[in-house]
Amino acid sequence: MTLTELRYLVNLDKERHFGHAAERSFVSQPTLSVAIKKLEEQLGVTLFERVRGEVKPTPVGEKVVAQAKRVLSEAKLLEDLAREGQDELVGPLRFGAIYTVGPYLLPHLIPLLRQRTPNMPLVIEENFTARLLEQLRDNEIDVICVAVPIDPQGLSIWPIYDEDFVVMLPADHRWAGEAQITARKLAEEPLLLLGPGHCFREQVIEACPKCVDPDASGPQPQTGSSLETIRHMVASGLGLTVLPRSSVENRPAEDAPLLVARPFANKAPSRRIALVWRKTFPRLQAIRALHEVILSMPMRGVNFLPDAPLTEG
Repeated sequence: MTLTELRYLVNLDKERHFGHAAERSFVSQPTLSVAIKKLEEQLGVTLFERVRGEVKPTPVGEKVVAQAKRVLSEAKLLEDLAREGQDELVGPLRFGAIYTVGPYLLPHLIPLLRQRTPNMPLVIEENFTARLLEQLRDNEIDVICVAVPIDPQGLSIWPIYDEDFVVMLPADHRWAGEAQITARKLAEEPLLLLGPGHCFREQVIEACPKCVDPDASGPQPQTGSSLETIRHMVASGLGLTVLPRSSVENRPAEDAPLLVARPFANKAPSRRIALVWRKTFPRLQAIRALHEVILSMPMRGVNFLPDAPLTEG
């Protein structure tokens, strides 16, 4: 068996669909199917059940997939170790960011990183925190930018900035003339939030628990697929929302006449954003370069943390 076949195996487990796994592997579906069949024949076991277009690992298949992930991770570590004697700022860096960070951080990050580390392009993935952590632990990504706290086991965590949340209203809303908005008032109005799976959704609900009735007998927020979609829904007059300040102050102002942002009264809810990577990742100079570039960015609405300590789980 080969590392390539093991990658096909892992991708099929992730996608549970031969066509999608082939796309993820950058090969044709017949190529991937033949490779999986060859692997099953070589091992003498059935690794996947195929029922009406659905693909699921068998019990022994689950164990083989888990071991394949470990083998691929160790193989990648060998490549990284071999690179230690070379320039750590040469070669792609696989970077992941959550959906509520990427669109506002990357436009500042990419030009500066291109200037300072021209031979270290970013391979970028945007996803949910849980998925990015899974990819990080499976050695599919080198470093991620997410909200903390998270489970630190086996990881290094370096905080980079804090940011407050703000309330976004239609410009003609009855609260538009107020200087500040209290969190408890949010339950009085239709609230627009990201859908389940977004950590930012849970952070907003934590700030205003009464905005969402867990028994579904009271207020239930409208949901959107992205902060930008929700912004347009607010501009159309559907309701109001809560946004991280960076998403308000680091974007074009074409919809400014339709929207106003107001800070929270008293202590505003906030979040901390950090860089996270595996403790075994050997390109620490690349991480430090990324960290330095982020701290030097002209990004508005955030409080950079140049003295934040690096912690390891």
